[in-house]
Amino acid sequence: MLDLRRIQENKEKITELLKRKGYDADFDTVLSVDAERRKAIGEVEKLKAEKNKVSAEIPLLKKQGKPVDGIFASMRDLGDKIAVLEQKAKDLDQKVFDLLAVMPNIPDEDLLGGEKENNQVIKLVGEQPKFDFPMQNHVDICTKLGIIDYARGVKLSGGGFWIYRGDGAKLEWALLNFFISEHLKDGYEFILPPHQLGYNCGFGAGQFPKFSDEVYWLDCDEDRKKNRFMLPTAETALVNMYANEIIDENKLPMKFFAYTPCYRKEAGSYRSEERGMIRGHQFNKVEMVQYAHPEHSGEAFTELVNKAASLMEKLGLHFRISKLAAGDCSASMARTYDIEVWIPSMGIYKEVASISNANDYQARRNNTKYRDSKTGKVQFVHTLNGSGLATSRVFPAIIEQFQNADGSVTVPEVLRPFMGGQSVIKVK
Repeated sequence: MLDLRRIQENKEKITELLKRKGYDADFDTVLSVDAERRKAIGEVEKLKAEKNKVSAEIPLLKKQGKPVDGIFASMRDLGDKIAVLEQKAKDLDQKVFDLLAVMPNIPDEDLLGGEKENNQVIKLVGEQPKFDFPMQNHVDICTKLGIIDYARGVKLSGGGFWIYRGDGAKLEWALLNFFISEHLKDGYEFILPPHQLGYNCGFGAGQFPKFSDEVYWLDCDEDRKKNRFMLPTAETALVNMYANEIIDENKLPMKFFAYTPCYRKEAGSYRSEERGMIRGHQFNKVEMVQYAHPEHSGEAFTELVNKAASLMEKLGLHFRISKLAAGDCSASMARTYDIEVWIPSMGIYKEVASISNANDYQARRNNTKYRDSKTGKVQFVHTLNGSGLATSRVFPAIIEQFQNADGSVTVPEVLRPFMGGQSVIKVK
């Protein structure tokens, strides 16, 4: 949710920044409605002052023996006018809220405009693996090793689903355990949230109402605000845990991570670069979230980027870090860095983690504040999130980057303790 006062003070600047996201903001309408709202509130206050003044005079008039019946009648009329104006102000306030609710977050000023074409690679880690044998893609390797069953995944649930089997299931679980152990070492609190969420969570995270068709809904009520949906990412739950609460400043930053499957309707493409498990309707992810003091928001962002990159480095994977252009950031985010892993068979990098700062955008939507220890005033926190990590692309990257000539796959060293010491996956 955008700050209306900030719009009033910097309309032209914010309009220009939002254009970098490809969004043409109609601030004239929202400011006009707000002006009408403030006018109605002013009239209410004026009428209430008049009513209070006359009400205070009634006892004196009675004491003087003067008639007051006409005054009571006029007070009732005045009360009716106040009620009408209060309802008008309430309706206009809701209209302002609704207009702001569909507007995207303001991108940070250092972001380039445009979309993917203006993303900037800011770091390359490791070298692209070279093979002195015919390279195979992860789908063929996984099928030959019997560790992913694509056909039976489709049989059970249709396109965009797969089954982990045997060593494949062990490798997936090892990845998740490795991620979890690393976050625990860093002092993050482990959360296992519900997988079914209420509409308020999607709204608070900034995903609703615009992207409400991209999730799986569980209920059939025509009013989606009364329905539940399957979480598309643990971020949707984590950033709403303290909705409508005031956090003590000394508790910031608050650092969480969660493991959940993620459920998304966006899958369905059959392009070659999205084959296998590169894009699916359900995948596993460990998600990091921080509630940060606005003055330390940048530090929190850097920490999350470094944490995600550290996981990739410890796995020994070749990857890069990209700073997204404003138009490639999601609607609710002010800035995003992507961790992108190299998929040898495709010759491209695929995103395995997005680290984003929403600034106070999400906190304004779900009313999450902190109390300043010096002034006692309440202000909105900043919320940040980052994948730490999603497995559905890390898994294929491991299979391809660590493939061997005999069709086996070397298990990254950091995962071996979670696989009973197993160092190689091979045909049994």
